[in-house]
Amino acid sequence: MKVRHISRRHMLRGACSLAATASWGITQVQAGRQEVGVTATEIKLGTTGAYSGPVSSAAVYSEAQTAYFRMVNERGGINGRMINLISLDNAFSPAKALEQTRRLVESDEVFAIAGSFGSAPGLAVQKYLNSKRVPNLFLTSGIEKFNDPKNYPWIVPFYPLYVAQGKVFGRYVLEQKPSAKIALHYSNDDLGRDFVKGIRASLGDRAQTMIVKELSHELSEPTIESQIVELKASGADVLVQITQSKFAAQGIRKAAALDWRPLYVIAGNASSIGTTLVPAGLDNSVGLITARWERNVTDPAEADTPAVKDYIEFARKYLPNVALENTTTIPGYNNAYMIEQVLKRCGDELTRENLLKQATTIRGIVPPLFVDGIEVSISPTDYRAIHNLQLARFDGRTWVPISKPVALDDL
Repeated sequence: MKVRHISRRHMLRGACSLAATASWGITQVQAGRQEVGVTATEIKLGTTGAYSGPVSSAAVYSEAQTAYFRMVNERGGINGRMINLISLDNAFSPAKALEQTRRLVESDEVFAIAGSFGSAPGLAVQKYLNSKRVPNLFLTSGIEKFNDPKNYPWIVPFYPLYVAQGKVFGRYVLEQKPSAKIALHYSNDDLGRDFVKGIRASLGDRAQTMIVKELSHELSEPTIESQIVELKASGADVLVQITQSKFAAQGIRKAAALDWRPLYVIAGNASSIGTTLVPAGLDNSVGLITARWERNVTDPAEADTPAVKDYIEFARKYLPNVALENTTTIPGYNNAYMIEQVLKRCGDELTRENLLKQATTIRGIVPPLFVDGIEVSISPTDYRAIHNLQLARFDGRTWVPISKPVALDDL
């Protein structure tokens, strides 16, 4: 196997794939059919991730994907074909994401886009990929705009909807502090707005009186500490923070410095112990609430879980420079697993149409690092992949479950 790095571009190949393939292009994969990006020995996929830019701490998500397919190739590939995953930097920028995705489709001639990262980058390429009838398979975003199989059938997301996550948080606050004074702090993007929409929906008419302060911020801002001061001044005893790891860490650290101890809720996307809680201070993070669907591989209670043992072995071999506490790798690992399953389901019928069909007719698949009781189901009329979440509290060392998985369809 050969791995080449070109300006954060990762190209995974089997040792014999280049020699066996006379061109990058099109080969016969089915009687009378030819498909871009597939040969008798290779499946070429493309993706983009935040290797630089305002959320570059999430680069390890994409690194875990490329590492996963290195492992797959060392085991013989999928149905006899090596996976050539070309992963480019989108800098979490819509313009950059579109530029890089066009490059993948038109120059690299990939079979599909698979496992791309980010809501804003995903929106930037949504119309382009749909018009080209190129599958955007399991992009990592939970905004409602991606669950639109009628208008965008080629765009298949893989993340719990942010609106649904917001509803879970809103219901939890109502149960725990029915007279709460709530401060909302969120990124001024679709992620933040969808979460707030869900929280307000869950609170219903009481949102008008319970929410005493609401502030948003741009991802380009260097710090949000002054906003935490303002939120504390509102008299709130609940703080719900919906943003990326960098800003969540700032918020947790600043609230502790102010000796402000609200019921503190953070979004699952910013709940990594390594990239959020360690920079914030583990002592400062005690009592935080989040919603999760994936296992914490550093939790002593998970030490004997076979899937966790397998992941730790994988990480030590393929991600030796990434700390196990940096759990941003986990969604990348699970995402790559799901891509692998869909490709296996395709067999030798490697057409884009069949790839889409197999990705949207999934029932009850459980990725290796999902919490017990949570699985993946996708239908041609409903692209929501994850239908349950589990609330958890940080105890200073790990996230401890405080509920059974909550059914999102019931909210």
